[in-house]
Amino acid sequence: MFTNLILNTDSYKASHFLQYPAGTEVVSSYIESRGGQFPQTLFFGLQAFIKEYLLKPVTTADIDEAEALFAAHGVPFFRQGWEQIVQQHGGFLPVEIQALPEGMIVPTGNALVQIRNTDPQAFWLTSYLETALLRAVWYPTTVATLSWQVKQSIRQALEATCDNPAAELPFKLHDFGARGVSSHESAALGGMAHLVNFMGGDTVVALLAARQYYGADMAGFSIPAAEHSTITAWGREGETDAYANMLQQFGQAGKLLAVVSDSYDIYHAVSEIWGKQLRAQVESSGATVVIRPDSGVPEEIVPEVLERLYAEFGGRVNSKGYKVLSDCVRVIQGDGVDVDSIGVILQRIQQAGFSTENVAFGMGGGLLQKVNRDTLRFAMKASAMQINGAWRDVYKQPVTDSGKHSKRGRLAVIRDAGVIKTIREDALSWESNLLRPVFRNGELLVNDGFNVVRERSNAV
Repeated sequence: MFTNLILNTDSYKASHFLQYPAGTEVVSSYIESRGGQFPQTLFFGLQAFIKEYLLKPVTTADIDEAEALFAAHGVPFFRQGWEQIVQQHGGFLPVEIQALPEGMIVPTGNALVQIRNTDPQAFWLTSYLETALLRAVWYPTTVATLSWQVKQSIRQALEATCDNPAAELPFKLHDFGARGVSSHESAALGGMAHLVNFMGGDTVVALLAARQYYGADMAGFSIPAAEHSTITAWGREGETDAYANMLQQFGQAGKLLAVVSDSYDIYHAVSEIWGKQLRAQVESSGATVVIRPDSGVPEEIVPEVLERLYAEFGGRVNSKGYKVLSDCVRVIQGDGVDVDSIGVILQRIQQAGFSTENVAFGMGGGLLQKVNRDTLRFAMKASAMQINGAWRDVYKQPVTDSGKHSKRGRLAVIRDAGVIKTIREDALSWESNLLRPVFRNGELLVNDGFNVVRERSNAV
């Protein structure tokens, strides 16, 4: 239904082939985050788009379908231009895409992607692709950036309160977002973007995407976990039996299991059922039971649950002076968690005298859905055109909003004394251009593995 690349655009794009100056030969455009919620971006996701959409040729059947649809829709259609792509280029798009290495942490305001047509007769194609290309970049990059920002908050808390923060960090934020996003593809791209930063997630399609587009054999991991229906199915009087069943089914030495424990009374469940009635079974199982509160005010509930678990199961004080629960119990907070609230929760945990290693977090809609193109103010703009053999700068400079001023000329991105900067390509001297060709005329030029992307994101 949605495999026709010609129709992966906005309606008004279909008429733009008639709107450029006579003699236009090349249109060069770029994608950037102009600022927004965070000062940096973690660039990610372009390779997935290229593999899914640009390595398959456009066909005459695609042209026929698009022509009929646009005619009925009321906009022009450049059949001749698309036929030329099929006849002269085998259906593969005559464009070159340059991009920064995926996984790179980049200050906002820098070009992440640059695209131009390689066939002068296809000058109209660069901007025609804006809708699909910009969406392919802004969404996974924004989710990856949000996840990375949370990672920095958790890292700081771990470094302040934990003896071995590096070992704890990879599993501290778990993706709960599959059911909260707008589509299956969004779940795949967003969940995969999160896994650049962390190793835990329940979004199964993200694992498939990381395998298909980045060659990851297994990008993330999860554990057996209860939901409210599997607890409340036993009835309120059978709550203890429901928890005991979880232990019986999954409580093996060295394993983890998560049990939602607030279907009725989280404090009774922690102090009486887990802490007294089932304490011996928990301790003798050799497993770690991860208690999950799922209601209330997180920054109040989590410290209270930690206090009650410490009172019943004990623990130790680490070298930094913070309490660590017995290895048989931990806590995961997945309700009311977003990029803002997680900092508050971490602060309250530390103020209560507990190490951050006691707690993991799950994030759903706040991770994969509570973002939009304006979160990081993403835009794709034309910056240069070749007309009758001469290059000219193309830019917008609205007097009403300096934040929407666009860049001029063909662009390059350099690292100058450790600082990433976007400059004009014709201003390059000895510096290396970090914008590297990744696609040209139907050919994928760079094929990064998922581990390579992860390594770049950690090189900060």
